[in-house]
Amino acid sequence: MEQVFAPWRIEWIKRDEKNPTVDECVFCELPEQERDRENRIVARTENAFVMLNNYPYNPGHAMVVPHTHTGEYAALEEDVLLDHARLKQRTFDALEEAFDPDGFNAGVNLGDGAGGSIDDHLHTHVVPRWQGDTNFMPVISDTTVIVEALVETYDHLHESFGAQDGATVSDERGAVTFD
Repeated sequence: MEQVFAPWRIEWIKRDEKNPTVDECVFCELPEQERDRENRIVARTENAFVMLNNYPYNPGHAMVVPHTHTGEYAALEEDVLLDHARLKQRTFDALEEAFDPDGFNAGVNLGDGAGGSIDDHLHTHVVPRWQGDTNFMPVISDTTVIVEALVETYDHLHESFGAQDGATVSDERGAVTFD
């Protein structure tokens, strides 16, 4: 097997400033700003929220984030853990309705060596997948091919969350909420 090298990725790994627009934790600060659409927060519950990834692998790449600031999965209290899991279920359903993918990748990056860019506030990535959607563009040419703008993805997902049982939609600029 031949190897393909991507040495430019080391700049991302070693960067000093992780998010210049946020003072502390992006997952703690953005939900407090009351700018859900601009911050790509599409759904909320009491203990968690769903936001789109700014650098998606595929259209619909979302993250389910508990409000609890911790990098330790075992540190989540039972009610937060259950709410986070239920919101993941709703996220799968909304993505299924909005995008009709062939499958999903879902996972949590825990710890410095796990490959995530934010390791002190755990979050679950949910990535819709389609047969044949992988390609070598990100590795060969440092280019990611995304076929839909984030704002369009937000609109599709917002509508799908809004159609679910128990959803409250105050307006299109705010996240869909669930009790």
